[in-house]
Amino acid sequence: MHQPLGYRDRTHPDYVCLLRKFLYGLKQAPRAWYKRFVDYVLSIGFTNSRCDNSLFIYSKGLDMAYILLYVDDIILIASSDALRCSIMALLSSEFPMKDLGLLNYFLGIAVTRHKGGIVLSQRKYAEEIIERASMSSCKSTLTPIDSKPKVSANSSAPYADPTLYKSLAGALQYLTFIRPDISYVVQQICLHMHNPRIDHFNALKRIIRYVKGTLDHGLHIYPSSFSTLVSYTDADWRGCPDTRRSTSGYCVFLGDNLVSWSSKRQPTLSRSSAEVEYRGVANVVSESCWIRNLLLELHCPIKKATLVYCDNVSVIYLSGNPVQYQRTKHIEMDIHFVREKVARGQVRVLHVPSRYQIADIFTKGLPRVLFEEFRDNLSVRKPPASIVGVC
Repeated sequence: MHQPLGYRDRTHPDYVCLLRKFLYGLKQAPRAWYKRFVDYVLSIGFTNSRCDNSLFIYSKGLDMAYILLYVDDIILIASSDALRCSIMALLSSEFPMKDLGLLNYFLGIAVTRHKGGIVLSQRKYAEEIIERASMSSCKSTLTPIDSKPKVSANSSAPYADPTLYKSLAGALQYLTFIRPDISYVVQQICLHMHNPRIDHFNALKRIIRYVKGTLDHGLHIYPSSFSTLVSYTDADWRGCPDTRRSTSGYCVFLGDNLVSWSSKRQPTLSRSSAEVEYRGVANVVSESCWIRNLLLELHCPIKKATLVYCDNVSVIYLSGNPVQYQRTKHIEMDIHFVREKVARGQVRVLHVPSRYQIADIFTKGLPRVLFEEFRDNLSVRKPPASIVGVC
């Protein structure tokens, strides 16, 4: 470090400036603000979550409170109005704050309440994507992708505007935060961001046309029991036409509510369908363990075993049988932690017929009837009639 030009002290040339205030735009600003906030909330009785560094938990007797921090946007949840007002007063005495009342909008996600629960939607954000793509007057589609084979990386001529493709694909990624029904198709177009082709852009436009027809859809959350954690996992073996790698996907339900989902191409090439499905089970078990640990910190422990539904019978045998079969010798040892969880009674891997495998929506294109049924199972649907048009 050196003294800046114009502020050099000739009597003390080895001195440096002491930064008293971190400003937006400086690399140190986010870290300094986070440390400043953490130090204060810890001093008033909160503890920092080990599962999520942005979550702070307060527990004293019957009083419970949670703070979720994203830069300078804060969500505060308390077990009583008196506790909420007390925490707000403490925070306001230390930081300039504004109380926006009940949660209705956070990071582009609108929260709408109704008698049966709440609806999370991104209608405004989706409309901005459609406008950016100049597709405001386009016709909508009923599904975001067809059930034909996947498009190859070199299936057509290069697209003329890669920057637009990357911008729209990145914007659609944020839309998947509450729209699990497009997670798979967005993951597929993002695989080609480095070298987009005309066919890839046509697939992207179909997603936008589907989003335009489902602007009023959102993720519904209902009051439900916290006693069960149920997950579904599936994989599309050797589905990639270029690398022959597989796409695995899963969804995790806490009670009746969808809380986690993923659609991702596996980093390694699998030699059998049993192997690729086993890797998918390992992924969802790992996610379930994180959710269980988080709920334990939130003082809402799950006492029952996590149920994992898979449509591959061989995987069910592998998860419960410690014998190393010839076809699984090459599988990395860290994948076999599933057996340990099963042996401890923390996880149960069960079979589900392919017709009722909800995770299929995260691994492949489906016919319209099946797609709409699985989408409804994920609680992605229109809002109740009493709140239609509210955002």
